[in-house]
Amino acid sequence: MYAATVFLPLIGAIIAGLFGRLIGDKAAGWVCSGALLLSALLAVPMFIEVAVLDNPRDVELLTWIDSGTFEVSWALRFDALSAVMVLVVSFVSAMIHVYSIGYMAADKSVPRFFSYLSLFTFFMLALVTANNFLQLYFGWEGVGLASYLLIGFWYERPAANAAAIKAFIVNRVGDFGFALGIMAVFFLFNSVGFDTVFAATPGLADETFNFLGWEVDALTTICLLLFLGAMGKSAQLGLHTWLPDAMEGPTPVSALIHAATMVTAGVFMVVRLSPMFEYAPIALAVVAIVGASTAFFAATVAMVQNDIKRVIAYSTCSQLGYMFFAIGVSAYSAAIFHLVTHAFFKALLFLASGAVIHAMSDEQDMRKMGGIWRAIPITYGLMWTGSLALAGMPFLAGFYSKDIIIESAFAAATGVGQYAFWLGVIVAALTAFYSWRLILMTFHGAPRADEKVMAHVHEAPKTMWIPMVVLAVGAIVMGKLGFDVFVGEGARAFWRDSIVVLPAHTALEDAHDVPLWVKLLPLVVALGGIILAYIFYMFRPALPGLVAGRFRAVHTFLVNKWYFDAIYDRVFVSPANAIGLGFWKSGDGAVIDGIGPDGLAAATRELARLAGRLQSGYVYHYAFAMLIGVAGLVSWYLFQQAG
Repeated sequence: MYAATVFLPLIGAIIAGLFGRLIGDKAAGWVCSGALLLSALLAVPMFIEVAVLDNPRDVELLTWIDSGTFEVSWALRFDALSAVMVLVVSFVSAMIHVYSIGYMAADKSVPRFFSYLSLFTFFMLALVTANNFLQLYFGWEGVGLASYLLIGFWYERPAANAAAIKAFIVNRVGDFGFALGIMAVFFLFNSVGFDTVFAATPGLADETFNFLGWEVDALTTICLLLFLGAMGKSAQLGLHTWLPDAMEGPTPVSALIHAATMVTAGVFMVVRLSPMFEYAPIALAVVAIVGASTAFFAATVAMVQNDIKRVIAYSTCSQLGYMFFAIGVSAYSAAIFHLVTHAFFKALLFLASGAVIHAMSDEQDMRKMGGIWRAIPITYGLMWTGSLALAGMPFLAGFYSKDIIIESAFAAATGVGQYAFWLGVIVAALTAFYSWRLILMTFHGAPRADEKVMAHVHEAPKTMWIPMVVLAVGAIVMGKLGFDVFVGEGARAFWRDSIVVLPAHTALEDAHDVPLWVKLLPLVVALGGIILAYIFYMFRPALPGLVAGRFRAVHTFLVNKWYFDAIYDRVFVSPANAIGLGFWKSGDGAVIDGIGPDGLAAATRELARLAGRLQSGYVYHYAFAMLIGVAGLVSWYLFQQAG
């Protein structure tokens, strides 16, 4: 059962990839979807046995590396943390697979799509069940590879190719740090096994080593390097630029990347390594600052996006920031709680946006929508559900998970905690604003699409809206169902040894006793954001243009996404292009080819040309040349004799 939960998606990917043309598009879709549904079903008894009945286990499959004294096994680690992740990943991915049967029905490469999608899920499951750092790295790089294939799935489009390459390269930056971190772990602990490393961490908390010429705290350096990998995968500030461009892939890909796989890998990794991060307070502070800053940055940019998928993409970036600043104040289980609830409502929002795009004849610009809520009432209702959960409205999933994160930041009673708390409150208002901006621009007001498009607006087929309904149920109930076991009174018993928090780090426990105004403030500002969105986009639709004109510099700054892409282009891309062009033209072209193959060829051609000029066709020319030759030979002979 345990191995099947992880490897069933791989089997589906192999069948669809190798035999897709033979079995046909529908069969390929249902094979992969069936494998994921079965994996999700098997994950339920696994979750009950491992997490609920407290029976964690490691399932050893084979010896992976055996070199001298270095031996690494391929083993599946099932504890409360991995059980939660396997259940969420397999379930959400199964819903996305079923949705894709309807969404991708007209595509010309359906088997390839489903093969990539299932492969993506397998790598994520391999990542969350890793028992050592090398196995974790295998899943880590696997999801990076699969994301490259899926983002660039429509490879005929230059924008999709560019987005796929950008995602791959930006993640390489983070993954370089991650790889260095794993090497440093082996250097310090002489092991890559989680249990061995975690057990030895307290005794090595004060160790130092030489890194880049400085004597540095070993554990802090290792954690920062590992977190650099998390910043790339989870699109944190500085390494976030790939995430919005990933929208070039099909909508189900966006849902899978943003909801259950890839971007949550970084959050999971840091939580898994809580026994190490707890002894590296500087690293935790960096995690909190980066997370809070990312949440604010992404929320501000989301307010001015006009592509429906990019609004939700920046929302994901912002919500990941919440998860990381929860980790930064040692509220690890709150981060996982928000990861779980976010998986449901964010997958729902992406799939609902896909249904809107499907209804609007592939239109994604919200400025060309409007007035369609009566034509697609199911999608409209589901979009409301996801947005309410995202905005943290009472009794929906996001209300429970986001608020406990904000309260934990306040309860940390540190400067970093206060920074995260106030930015978290501001982001709650911005989130509500851009969520309702999306709803009002997409569904309400006068229709802005042409009559031909409006005439074809229609509800999604059952294969698309049934999975959305299932996800909507999760977006409604998961907060209430999971609160006690994730962050409430039952949390300590539930998580047991899978999450380690030092006794001095009590932010999560203290969060339940914060003042009432702290508990109410996120809700109040969120309601204010919704009201403001109605004023701007329903009651006074001229206001957005007036505000943008009045604060043109700020609006331009946000539209240009804080100029991160422009800065990176100026600092990294353009110089790299110039250096590459110089080496190509001056080095390879002028020196290597010019003197080497091209130079020899040119000299040979010139000699042949000169020799060709001697072939005039006149006999007296040839006789004259012969006389010159004879004279030359006689002269040489006479000189030899004289010598």
